[in-house]
Amino acid sequence: MANRHRGEIAVTLDGRERRLRLTLGALADLETALGAADMGDLARRFAAGRLRARDAVAVLAAGLRGAGEAVSDREVAAMAIDGGAPAYAAAVAELLAATFGGADDGGGAEPTGPAGEDGADRAGGAGPAGEDGAARPFPGTTPSRSASAS
Repeated sequence: MANRHRGEIAVTLDGRERRLRLTLGALADLETALGAADMGDLARRFAAGRLRARDAVAVLAAGLRGAGEAVSDREVAAMAIDGGAPAYAAAVAELLAATFGGADDGGGAEPTGPAGEDGADRAGGAGPAGEDGAARPFPGTTPSRSASAS
């Protein structure tokens, strides 16, 4: 069973429930795999609300490895999930929310993707960009503000 307090989620891939967790090492691997300069670069990539299949594979593979499973990106790319592409996107969104403290980190309703079906993000804002129009770097976080904007 997944421990949400540790940032773990459970996803059924290839008919088997698996735990996923993005440890700091897994995030470092993810930066490399996606060619991100840093975690902020990763944040901007996911906050844009566009998820490429390669991104989903990299995130899910990093999560599986972070939870202790020895799998390659190629093996993860071949894994099936019930629900198809929307289910892959939902798993990625749930893992990011569990890692970075989204509003749904208590194990409540399952997310439907980076933004819910109604367009509201998991942090309760007005969609992928918060009420102030700024992109949120990860579910449950707010954008950093420069000193001049304070």
